[in-house]
Parts: sequence; C-alpha cells; structure tokens
Amino acid sequence: MITRGSRKRESGTDSGPQRALIGASFVSRVGNGLFNTAAVLYFTLVVHLPAAQVGAGLTIAGLVGLAAGVPAGNLADRYGPRGVWLTSLALQTVTMAAFVLIDGWLAFTVVATLDRLAAAAGGAAGGALVARVGGERPAAFRARLRTFVNLGVVVGTLGAAFAIQIDTRPAYTALILANAASFACAGLIALLGVPDYRPLPQPEEHRQWSVLADRPYVSFVALYSAMGLQYQTVSLLLPIWLTAHTDAPHWTVAAVYAINSGVCVLLQSRLGSRVETPRQGGRAFRLAGLLFLVSCPLMALTADVPPWVAPALAVLAVCIHSVGEVWESSGGYALGFGLAPDHAQGQYQGLFGIGFDAGQALAPLILTGAVLALGHTGWLLLGLLFAGLGAAGPPVAAWAERTRPTQPGTEAASSRGQGGSPLLEAER
Repeated sequence: MITRGSRKRESGTDSGPQRALIGASFVSRVGNGLFNTAAVLYFTLVVHLPAAQVGAGLTIAGLVGLAAGVPAGNLADRYGPRGVWLTSLALQTVTMAAFVLIDGWLAFTVVATLDRLAAAAGGAAGGALVARVGGERPAAFRARLRTFVNLGVVVGTLGAAFAIQIDTRPAYTALILANAASFACAGLIALLGVPDYRPLPQPEEHRQWSVLADRPYVSFVALYSAMGLQYQTVSLLLPIWLTAHTDAPHWTVAAVYAINSGVCVLLQSRLGSRVETPRQGGRAFRLAGLLFLVSCPLMALTADVPPWVAPALAVLAVCIHSVGEVWESSGGYALGFGLAPDHAQGQYQGLFGIGFDAGQALAPLILTGAVLALGHTGWLLLGLLFAGLGAAGPPVAAWAERTRPTQPGTEAASSRGQGGSPLLEAER
C-alpha cells in the first residue's frame, strides 16, 4: 500500500517531478495562447466558415467533450494518471494538426469534438497527476503551477499578435502547428520528468461513479461552476460593455485583459498560499463573492463617467475583480482536491472539470442575454449573485468536512492540508 508518507516522499516541494510538470504545462499553454487568440479568425477568414457555424460547431464540441471527464478520471485512478494524461496530449497533437486540413463545417465540428474529448480527458487525468506530484500539498502546488500557466498564455498571446498582423494563411497555419507541437513537447517533458505513479489502493465500496453519490462534493461543484461566470465577466461581458455602452478608447479592452492576467500572475501563489484546508477554502470563496459584489457595479459605472475617467474606473474594477478571482480559484481548488479521496482523485477531478466546463458553456448566454439586457440592474444582480454564491462557501465546506471518511484507506484528501501549508488556484 502507498501511504501518505510515501506520497510525500514521492514529490517533495520543488522536486524534479514538480518542475517537469510545470515546464510541460507552461509549454502547452504557450501553444494555447498562440492558437486561441487567432482561432476564430482562422476559421472564418481562412476556412471561410460563417461565424454562426463556428459557434455552433464549438458548442457541439464543448457539450460532447463533457462526456469524457469522469470516465477518463476513472482510467487515471485505475491505471495511473500519467499514462492517461500523455495519451490525451498525443490525441490533442493530432487533432490540432488536423485543423489545417479542414475545408468545411462537418470536418471542423468532428475535429473540434475529438479535440474537446481529449482535452476533457486530459483535464481529469491532469488533476489527478497534480494531486500525486503535489504530494501533501497539491493545492499549493496547483497555485504555483497556475502562475506559470498564466505566463504561458500571455507569451503565446503576444506571439499570436504577430501572425494576426501578417494576416495570411501561412501565418495562421504556423500558429496551429505550433500549438500542436506544444502538446507533443509537453508530453515529452512529462514522459522524461514525471514518474509513472502507481494507482492507489481502492476500498471495496469504491464504484466508478461514486462521486455522484457524494452530495456535498456535487453541491460544491455546482457552486464553483456557477461562480465560474466571473471569468467571462472580464473576458466577454466587460469588453462588450466598454465598446457598446461607453466612450472609452478601444485600447481599454486590451488593457483590462493584460491587467487581469498580470494581477493573477503576481498574486496567485502569494494569496493562494493562505488557503490550506477546505474550511479555509470556503472562507476564501466568501471573500471572493464580496469582492465581485464591489467590482461588478464599478464596471457598470464606466458607462456613466467621462471618456477619460472610464479607463481608470475599468482598471480599478478589474484589479478588484482579479483579486477576487485569485481567492475564488484558490478556494475552489482547496475544496476540489481536499474533499476528494486519494484513490479517486481522477474521478473527482473529472466531475469538477465537467461542472466548470458546463458553466463556461452557459456563461455567454447568461451574461449577454440577461446581464446586458438589464443594463446597470443586470450588473448589480450579477454582483449579488456572486456574493450569494460566495456566502454559501463556508456552509458547504463545513457540510463536506463532516461527511468525509476518516478510516485508514479511505481518508479524504482534506486531511492532507491540516498542517498549515499553502493551497492552490484554478486554471483558466
């Protein structure tokens, strides 16, 4: 049997496996930044697909991709997380490269769906791998990991700007192939530097869908998924609001993107290190909701101030919102890892990913269809929603902790954090 002590020795702080996983994640996220920034332009301007068809294809792919989360997590629990994660990276290398060959909507939708299935599987296995590599402090390691993930996205986004400026098919093709290569490089780094951890022993009562019977954890996932609207509040809702309802200069949109990423990079590990146990995660959730309650009305007020004041107000609102984002994701991962049994991290992280992705899929409809339609009232209601969700964090965390098993072999991962070590933050 693999004990907690052996797990700690498997991956101590600043260990080689941790550095390897950070390096692999950084490389793959540079590729994501290259591709995601220019993807819609490639599909519409180069492949000549109507924007509506691109949106429909991506929606289908996203919804189908949700199906891979828990099954892939079960495979990671049964056979070890590294193999499943490497397989998903290999599949994404192929699907991403296949985008350069598509010539119609059906091919686009099929490739995008396969890519989303691989990504969902990789998310579940990757979460389990973080739990193993992070040892006694997976959330603290995840916080540090997300710092480098954000840096990778920023680097990739800057690189994509050059290809967008060139605006030719070869330039866009180069971005896609570079993203495909990033998955392959990430897999190679992980293959050489991350151990092939053996599966942890599973108790007799373990089932492949046990997570669905864990009502406190399911409730937490629902809570975190709803709070995930905050990500697209900055990336989608605020840019639309600034361009359609204010006279702020257009560079304000780019500025809020950069500031949001910068604040998260600077504060992720620093604030995340204060979130250790599920109970602390619940309190971090509550604090995040209060910060969002402040930031959302400030964003709405950008429509009521002179054009030279609107950028400054937007920056202030985004700074407050970004601090809330760090607390929210840190609390989310403290609960996400801390409440999951060691032997079922893959399954639990699979459900966690499904919930988050489903929330992100619904976010555009909710934010543009409801909040924008209600204007200032919509922004206020959004802030109140976040505050209410945050207030539910502590009671949900307390409920979940009361229901965690404590006997040897089934002890919840939440006990890992009782020693006062840091915790983590969510990957966007």
